[in-house]
Amino acid sequence: MKIAYQGEVGAFSEEAAKRLYPSCNPYGVPSMEDVFLAVESGQAVRGIIPIENSLFGSVHINYDHLRQHDVKIAGEVKLRIRHYLMAKKGASLETITHVLSHPQALGQCQTFLKQHLGSSEVTPTYDTAGAAKLIASGTSLARAAIAPARAAKQYGLDILATDLQSHVKNYTRFLALAPHDAPRMDSDKTKLKTSIVFEPQYNIPGALFKSLAVFFLRDLDLYKVESRPLIGRPGYYLFYLDVEGDIEHPRLQRALEHLQEISTDLKILGSYPVGDTWDGSNQIAHP
Repeated sequence: MKIAYQGEVGAFSEEAAKRLYPSCNPYGVPSMEDVFLAVESGQAVRGIIPIENSLFGSVHINYDHLRQHDVKIAGEVKLRIRHYLMAKKGASLETITHVLSHPQALGQCQTFLKQHLGSSEVTPTYDTAGAAKLIASGTSLARAAIAPARAAKQYGLDILATDLQSHVKNYTRFLALAPHDAPRMDSDKTKLKTSIVFEPQYNIPGALFKSLAVFFLRDLDLYKVESRPLIGRPGYYLFYLDVEGDIEHPRLQRALEHLQEISTDLKILGSYPVGDTWDGSNQIAHP
C-alpha cells in the first residue's frame, strides 16, 4: 500500500502514515500539493497531510488544497509532537549559531529558541527531517536542526536538547487522503465525522448563523469551524466544518440539503472515523 507524504524519511507525516496503516509503504514527496497530486493520479493509494497543530494552529495551505483537488478524507490520526535539537557529532549548544526546521516546528519551539538560542539565525526549510538531512550532509558544528528523534538516528546526528516544544501537550492532527472514487473502507469504529467546505449566500441576512443552525436543529455536534478568505473576493470567506455523523445517515443528509439551499457552493470532503491519539508509542484518550 503506497502512501505519499511530504518530507524525508523520519518526518512526522511518515509516522502518521504508519500509525494509520501499519503495513503501508510510505514515501516522501517534495511539497504538500505533490501529496494531493500523487493520490489524484493513482501513484499513491493514500496520502498523509498535517492539517492542524495544537500550538501553532492550522496548516492553511492544506485547507485550500482540499477544496481544489479531487480527493476525499478517508481517516485521521493525532500524534504527540516532540521536537529535538540535533547536530553533527562534536557540536554543542554553545557552538550553534544557525537553526533549520519547518516553519511549523520553529513556531512550536519559539520559547526554547528565544531562551537558549536567541542570537542564532533561524532558517525555515521544507521539512523537519529534511533539515536533519541537510545538517548531516555538511561538516559545520554551528548548524543544527529541529526534528523528530528518529531523524537523528536516521541521519547519524547527536541530540543536543530534547522536548523543545513550548507546551508538553503538543499534538498535530493528520488526515489520510484517498481518491475521490475510492471505495469506502470498513471500520469497526462507531463514531464518525464528516468534513465539508461551503460558501454562504452573503445576500441572506444572518447567513453564517443560519448555516450553522442547520446542524444545531438536528442535534449534530460541530467539532471545528475554520474560515479561509475567498480568493478574488476580498471580505468574503469559505467555511470548513467538521461535523458529527456519517454522510450516509439521513439526519446529516437532511442538514446538508438544508445547508445547500442557503449556500453558493458546498463540497463534501469525506466521512471517516474519529481518529486515535498517540502519545509516543502508546494510544491514549483524546487530550
